[in-house]
Amino acid sequence: MSSAAAVPATPGLTPGLVPIMSVATGLAVAGNYYAQPLLPAIAREMGLSAAGAGAIVTTAQLGYALGLLLIVPLGDLLERRRLIVVMTLLAAAGLLVTALSPSMAGVFVGTALAGLFSVVAQVLVPLAATLAAPAQRGKVVGTVMSGLLLGILLARTVAGALATLGGWRTVYWVGAAAMALAALVLARRLPRYQHSVGLSYPRLLLSVLGLFREEPSLRLRAFLGAAAFAAFSVLWTSMAFLLAGPAYGFSEVTIGLFGLAGAAGALAASAVGHLADRGHGDRATTLGWWLLLLSWGALYFAPLSLVALILGVLALDLAVQGVHVSNQGAIYRIRPEARNRLTAAYMTCYFIGGAAGSLVSAAAYGAAGWSGVCLCGGIVSLAGLAAWLGGSRLHKAVSGA
Repeated sequence: MSSAAAVPATPGLTPGLVPIMSVATGLAVAGNYYAQPLLPAIAREMGLSAAGAGAIVTTAQLGYALGLLLIVPLGDLLERRRLIVVMTLLAAAGLLVTALSPSMAGVFVGTALAGLFSVVAQVLVPLAATLAAPAQRGKVVGTVMSGLLLGILLARTVAGALATLGGWRTVYWVGAAAMALAALVLARRLPRYQHSVGLSYPRLLLSVLGLFREEPSLRLRAFLGAAAFAAFSVLWTSMAFLLAGPAYGFSEVTIGLFGLAGAAGALAASAVGHLADRGHGDRATTLGWWLLLLSWGALYFAPLSLVALILGVLALDLAVQGVHVSNQGAIYRIRPEARNRLTAAYMTCYFIGGAAGSLVSAAAYGAAGWSGVCLCGGIVSLAGLAAWLGGSRLHKAVSGA
């Protein structure tokens, strides 16, 4: 432990603070997903191919991964409230740049900037874990993660509706205003909290790599997170093209409504956190991987059956969110004094996986249509299940030895 003291201004979570943190995390991460139902519209305006439009999502996720690596560790060094408020304002600035951009170059710059600073969500989550009572930590993290996951999913619904009312740029105008408002609320309601590990910034970043080297559980959970979010991105990056194509011919607003189907799965995040508090996190992980693999069987028939598509989306989102929350519960138990750096390590891998999934999905759809997307998703899910079953058995064997 560092000799530097943790100095919270309040003894813990105040009434109403958990919902505020949940909404803030949802708004922050939503900025990375507004584009998904808008890709066909943006592609038409800018004269892009499906793969070119898909690069917008990849840019957002790579920016997010860079922010996780370079910015989130600062939560173990700087005063949290100030850091969170500044990051929220800078994320709003990125959305504003996208709204004002006359060319794709500006859209990519704004998308990268918003992605880089929307990692404020990953400073809020470990702060909630730190402020929560130990017996309630899993439930609190699950509740805040529900907000984050709902933000990812409902971003599509909101974006589709706003684009229908005023075009795709309206989405980014409204998003920027919402983030600015969130910064104001967070500045007024968050407690001051600082726990400095007493390291310089370069040594702080190097210590993230040290955690990877020293903690096999972190390495396993990081791979699982990357694979789960890759599968998630494989589905959601190409689904807009399926729904806008000949099979359905849906508008942007209708495409956005499919986020509501996925949002139902996000409500399970708090329940998974509660299971983790009771010692059943590994069981939730196992069930999540089997459900994720099976979901692709339903999704394969999506061009022929809307029911199959909805069932597949529900199953996949429930599985991904269950795996993610159980992963976070596991890594937060490793080293409580290093939660921001553990988050940085895990979530960097998580969003690199998501960026890879988006890139592969767009290419697969262009080359082989929806069947190619499902094949890629199934392979990624099978790899994740194999890694979890093998890794957990190895861990139990070593622990038993």
